[in-house]
Amino acid sequence: MTPSMDLKREILREHSKAMAHRIADYVGKNRNRFQLLTDIYFAGPYRITQRAAYPLGVCAERHPELIVPHLAKFISSLKQDGIHNAVKRNTLRMLQFIEIPRRYHATLISYCFAYLQNKQEPTAVKVFAMTVLSKIIRDQPDLQKELRIILEDNLPYASAGFLSRARKILRGVNSL
Repeated sequence: MTPSMDLKREILREHSKAMAHRIADYVGKNRNRFQLLTDIYFAGPYRITQRAAYPLGVCAERHPELIVPHLAKFISSLKQDGIHNAVKRNTLRMLQFIEIPRRYHATLISYCFAYLQNKQEPTAVKVFAMTVLSKIIRDQPDLQKELRIILEDNLPYASAGFLSRARKILRGVNSL
C-alpha cells in the first residue's frame, strides 16, 4: 500500500521536476488522488496553483482519462484575468493528450488563436496552443488555412521551439 502524501505540503515544499514526478507517481491512476490535486490547483492561491500545474500535466500525460471529468473547469480557467503563463502552458499541455469533446471546440479555438497571435505569449504557450488547435480543427479546412497563414507569418521571427512544432503542424495542414 502506498503511504499517504500531503499533496499541498509537497507542492509547497519545492518546485521541481522531481516534485512533479513524485506527485504524479503518488496519484497514479487513482481518481480520488487526482481529484485532490485538482482541488488544490483550483483552490489557489496563485503560487499553489502555479506549482500544482506541473504535476497535473504529468498526470494527464500518463493517464489522460483522469482529466476528462474536470475538462470544463480547466478550460474555463483559461479565461481568467491575469492567468499565469505556467497555468496556461500546463492546461494546454494536458489538453493535447485527450480527445476534446466537440462542445469545447469553439471556446478552445478562440483561445488558441488568440494565444498564437499575441506577441507577448511565451513560446511554450504558443506551441501547446498550436498543437491543441491542430487537433480540434482537423475537419475544418477554413480554420486549417487560417492556422497555416498564422504559422507561416510567424516563421521568420520564431524561436527554435516554435519553428519545430509549426513545421510539424504545417506538414499536416499543407495537404489542403
